[in-house]
This record gives sequence, C-alpha cells and structure tokens, in this order.
Amino acid sequence: MKKVLITGANGQLGQALKKAAVNYAGLEFYFAGSADADITSAGSLAAIFNKVQPHFCINTAAYTAVDKAESEPEKAHAVNTLGAKNLAQACKKHGTVLLHISTDFVFDGSKNSPYTEQDVTAPLGVYGKTKLDGENEVIKNLDAYYIIRTSWVYSEFSNNFMKTMLRLAAERDSLNVVSDQHGTPTNANDLAEVLITIIQSNKQAYGIYNYSNEGETTWYDFARKIFEVNNVSIHLQPIPTTAYPTPAKRPAYSVLDKSKIKQTFGIMIPKWGESLKQVTV
Repeated sequence: MKKVLITGANGQLGQALKKAAVNYAGLEFYFAGSADADITSAGSLAAIFNKVQPHFCINTAAYTAVDKAESEPEKAHAVNTLGAKNLAQACKKHGTVLLHISTDFVFDGSKNSPYTEQDVTAPLGVYGKTKLDGENEVIKNLDAYYIIRTSWVYSEFSNNFMKTMLRLAAERDSLNVVSDQHGTPTNANDLAEVLITIIQSNKQAYGIYNYSNEGETTWYDFARKIFEVNNVSIHLQPIPTTAYPTPAKRPAYSVLDKSKIKQTFGIMIPKWGESLKQVTV
C-alpha cells in the first residue's frame, strides 16, 4: 500500500485532503501538522520521514499571508523557500515523490491571456518571490516532483476569501471589493482530488503544472457569486485596486492555463461558479 505524507495538514488544503482521504482505501495517509513535521527544520523532517517512509509527500505547508510577508520576509523565506529545500532533500534521501503546492503569484500579471507553465516568472512581492525560490529549490534538489501552481484557493476550511466575505456580510450592510484583478477561484476540495489522481496515475510525468477551476472572474464578481449562492443580501460596490492599497502588489491578471494537467492526467475540471455551489459553510 502506498503511503502518502501530508505536511501542513491543519491548513485549508490539508483539511480538504483529510476529507477526501476516506474515499481512497488503497492509500495510507499520514497527516502531519507543524508540530509533527516542521518543514523549516531538517531534523523534524528526518524524524517523520524515518517513521512513515512515505512513497509520496504532498506539501501543503506554506506562509500565505501575502501582505504580512512584506514586513516578515525572513519568516516567509523560512517556510516557502528553506522549507521546500528541506522537503526536497528529505524526499530525495527516501525515494519519495514530492507534490509541492505553489501559486499564481510567481507571475507579475502583465499578460492578458492565461499563463502557461513555460511563461516567464516575475513575482511582484515577497510572498511570490519566496514561493518561486521554493520551486527552484525543489527543482534543484529533486528529480521526482510535481509542482502545482494554483490560485485563489477557498473552501469550508480555515481562513479564505469566501469565509471572509460571508463573515463581513453578517456584520455590515455594504462591502467594497476590488474589480480590476482577474483570476480564477480554486475549490480546495477539487485540488485535493486532483493531487490524489496524480498519485494514483502511476505516471512519472514530473514537472510544473497549473491547476485552478475553469473560467475567470474578478474578486468583485467572485464575491457577488458567493453571496448569490449563499442567499445573502448585501450592497456590493466594485472598486479599483488603487482605492484599496495593500502592502503587497497583486497581479492584475493571473488566470492559469490548465491544458497540460488536463492532457497528462485526463482530468475534467469544473467551472469555478459550479464548484462554488458544492461548498457549504
């Protein structure tokens, strides 16, 4: 039986994987939070890898506070870059295949058509740079890896845009949401299923892949759809990015082209609006 180690198990994607795992009796899952597997510590990883001896490791651990990263670059680097290096080295030593989650923030958003895996990377801030550096550490230290770039992840778990919108709607009569940043929401539950599909494929088609749900939208229209699906009545006002300054710059356009992952693994990807309807809070 194949053993699958999940790092960052208490985060959003980790919890989605835990939910999905019950449907896959042919795989043995080990869920490790930061207390069990601190990816910033090579010693901590050595201990869990020696104990589990995993065939696969899905790394969902990350520093994802995009704005906070601007004032905490060392912390972001420790998790997103050094952590990725430590994991890649542990995987190499144990013959483990690594599935590493990355982000659309490795791009600067200057394109106006979906980004492919071959497009030039140019992160705008600390978060994107540390994630890109983490990708490069994986590539440099390991041959058997899948780097999955994803975007705008939400679910019923942890903190995310959907849950923030619903919480704010319960507290306010109106909300302003940015309407000039384009991307694609990703249901963490869909992403979890795809990661398991990759493991079960028995392929060795290693490399970088994009995955999000299908279609594209803006944060404003995403919020509008969230309220529509959840029958929430609120006055929603579209605003430009310039009206909502943040410490970190966001890509104005970060839609991902999913052709490669669809063709390689034969997966069907749901449209983001349909997938949103499957999530209940």
